[in-house]
Amino acid sequence: MENVATEKLEWYILHTYSEYEAMVKDSLERLVENNNLKDQVTDIKIPMEEVMEERNGKKKIVSRKLVPCYVFIKMIYSNQLWYMITQTRGVTGFVGPQGRPIPMKADEIRRMRLEEFVSDADFKPGDTVSIDAGPLEGFTGKIVETNDATQKARVNIEMFGRSTDVEVEYMQMKKVDVVLPAEEPDPAETPSEPSANE
Repeated sequence: MENVATEKLEWYILHTYSEYEAMVKDSLERLVENNNLKDQVTDIKIPMEEVMEERNGKKKIVSRKLVPCYVFIKMIYSNQLWYMITQTRGVTGFVGPQGRPIPMKADEIRRMRLEEFVSDADFKPGDTVSIDAGPLEGFTGKIVETNDATQKARVNIEMFGRSTDVEVEYMQMKKVDVVLPAEEPDPAETPSEPSANE
């Protein structure tokens, strides 16, 4: 049996019958769940885009498939998985020569918005950021380290009264302008109010 632990998770493209995308996604999620494949198949997506449509004179934002007839799957490739996935109802096959999948390139993953990238991120160590999504929403902290390749930063936040470093995705945080507090007047220089006894 192959040692999947040394293999790499990659995004692959599945071709489906028209209008079968959602059904294929649901079937594959059940397949992963029922066969305990969560460490081999980590994500299944149908990329969507928000578009403005006008119907009966009314404008409305609707979601539509970025590329109809395709489902994207992040998995560790094996012949066994290939067989199980291609036997799923609605799947016509993997995209690649002779139906053998080819991993997607980083720019294709970005273009399909499979993993969120912040291309113009200007985060740097020392920046103060607020976390506005994810489990740490509401926290503010200081960036310790950034990694543009993984689109994540190590941020130092105060949690449970202790200073803790956490990993935060670029998409989940934004820079905040730090306003320095006005200097407190020195009590020694402030004329004291006359007391009631004087």
